[in-house]
Amino acid sequence: MDMNSTKYLISMALISIGLVTTSCGKQEAETTEAKPDAAAAAAPVAAGDEEKVLNIYNWSDYLAEDTIPNFEKETGIKVRYDVFDSNEILHAKLMAKNTGYDIVVPSSNWAKLQIDGGLLQKLDKSKLTNYGNLDPDILAQMANLDPGNEYMVDWLWSYTTVGINVDKVKTALGDMPMPENAWDLVFDPKYTSKLKSRGITFLDAPSEVFPIALRYVGKAPHSNNADDYKVAYEMLAKVRPDIKKFSSGGQIDDLAGGNVCVALGWAGDFNLARNRSIENKSPQNIEALITSMGGYMFMDTMVIPADAKHVDNAHKFINYILRPEVHAGLTNAVTYANPNKAATQFVDEEVRNNKTIFLPAEDVKKLIPPGNVDNATRRVMTRYFTQFKTGA
Repeated sequence: MDMNSTKYLISMALISIGLVTTSCGKQEAETTEAKPDAAAAAAPVAAGDEEKVLNIYNWSDYLAEDTIPNFEKETGIKVRYDVFDSNEILHAKLMAKNTGYDIVVPSSNWAKLQIDGGLLQKLDKSKLTNYGNLDPDILAQMANLDPGNEYMVDWLWSYTTVGINVDKVKTALGDMPMPENAWDLVFDPKYTSKLKSRGITFLDAPSEVFPIALRYVGKAPHSNNADDYKVAYEMLAKVRPDIKKFSSGGQIDDLAGGNVCVALGWAGDFNLARNRSIENKSPQNIEALITSMGGYMFMDTMVIPADAKHVDNAHKFINYILRPEVHAGLTNAVTYANPNKAATQFVDEEVRNNKTIFLPAEDVKKLIPPGNVDNATRRVMTRYFTQFKTGA
């Protein structure tokens, strides 16, 4: 780990101790509406006469029930809300231009690519009166990817890890003890061959899976060496016969319904899955594991596309989210940490004390920090991931 990465994780460890917030949930939101009409989205709006419409593209299962209704009631702005389940999907849409969206929510490392590609526009901080609620340490870390914090505002943050249905895993393993390194549950055929009968699922996102797979095989998580990806692929190929499905948007329901027993996914979603199973009156003993090897940290950010048509409304929504009680409401609803230092008092005690949401300092230091690879490496990564999924 280089010095910048070390500084990043030490800082995030301090945040985890002193800041109470929550991260991002990722499954279909009940408030989702149809995608805005492309012709209407492209129509220009006269300066000072912006129509009361706001088009948002966000991760699924990433809202409190009252987040959008309260904003609409207060402002009279009608929100059209669509969801995606991977950074790759969002990035492709931005690259195609004319998205029709006014706010999108990429992870910070992807937002950096989009800034460099001229796909985003700078924030007008004079319109963000609640900007001072953001934690200075998080702002400092965001500045590593966004100097001066000119483009990004953190929505929520969490980490990629292993989630399990404790009872089903124990049954599947029988007399075999749990591994010291929980990543063995998804990367070691000795374990996956036993767990496959109860269902194993992976995120359908190469940029989420490969950094962890690379670390597991002893390589740099953000390596630009094609040979390293071959080594990681060869490890993944050995467990491919045991994987039931690849899904980024369906893991919450799969775990809550007892359809799988192990998932490589997002910690916040695993807490959401447990809560949902209780709501469905079919409680499942689901846990997000804190692994000895560490997981992959992500920070999802609110940004404004360069071709956004309702920029003033976008600023109003960002400023609304930055209210302490609103940001805390997201954390309470979706069990992800938020960057709002003023929100702590509004976060539920059960959420605040959950160490899989607010990691102990020593575990934060183990996380892989957000990072990018060059375009050639991204193509290599995508090719190997496709081979992994198809079993080629």
